[in-house]
Amino acid sequence: MDKTHDAKRVATTVSLVGMIGNIALTLFKLFAGIVANSGAMISDAVHSASDVFSGIIVIVGVSLSSRESDSDHPYGHERFECVAEIILAVVLFIAGGTIGIEAVKSIVTGAYAELTFRSPLALIAAITSIIVKESMFWYTKINAKKINSPSLSAEAWHHRSDALSSVGALIGIGGAALGFPILEPIASIIICLFIFKVAFDVFRDAVDRMVDHSCDDETADKIKACSEKIDGVERIDLLRTRVFGNKIYVDIEIGVDKELSVCTAHQIAEQVHDAVENGFPQVKHVMVHVNPVE
Repeated sequence: MDKTHDAKRVATTVSLVGMIGNIALTLFKLFAGIVANSGAMISDAVHSASDVFSGIIVIVGVSLSSRESDSDHPYGHERFECVAEIILAVVLFIAGGTIGIEAVKSIVTGAYAELTFRSPLALIAAITSIIVKESMFWYTKINAKKINSPSLSAEAWHHRSDALSSVGALIGIGGAALGFPILEPIASIIICLFIFKVAFDVFRDAVDRMVDHSCDDETADKIKACSEKIDGVERIDLLRTRVFGNKIYVDIEIGVDKELSVCTAHQIAEQVHDAVENGFPQVKHVMVHVNPVE
């Protein structure tokens, strides 16, 4: 099984595990919110429901991005993951906005005063959510790094935002239990802000990947060092990188002895090409140009 199909399998498995967990949490939170008459917990349930939809987006995005290059897309389909990230960000903005608007309405109209603490089930649901979602964050983040998937990484931070929003829900529900019902809608507003923050980060990352942003300095320095180790390379005249989806394209100009034959210079360029592509799994293509050194 090649790396592309292996990455697709890992992303699909992780997303399915997350979706199953999110469905269970959504139902549990919604039930707990209704039984305990907790607006904060119902808001948290909406957040978990958006995670279910985002899992579907990730699966579709990774599936499309892993398709082989064709005549219409000679550079591959990696940017479909960026599209998936943008859709995910929009979903998060909508979910967060809905929660925030309802919370503000509750405060403005004074509806929060009618809230009464009915059951500790909402507190149990919030604590359960914090533990489960934080575990899902690390599980997803580790696998996202393993296959270098931006959409799966975005999904990991979505899990983290849900865990943090459950912390806000826990505070709000606890406050309501102590006789401060206004903390319920305030907790919902905090949840809204957490969702907005994650949505903005996901959207910004997707845009950076779609406008041919250069790779990080550390990776660029390692590529340069790798190229300089090749026998015959006297200097590196230029190194350009661009991130295309979850892959990196490299343009490099090397300096070699001007007395070398064209065939020998070409062999050195081939060695640089192979060293970079084989040494950096995230690099999809390397273009090497040879300059004569006076």
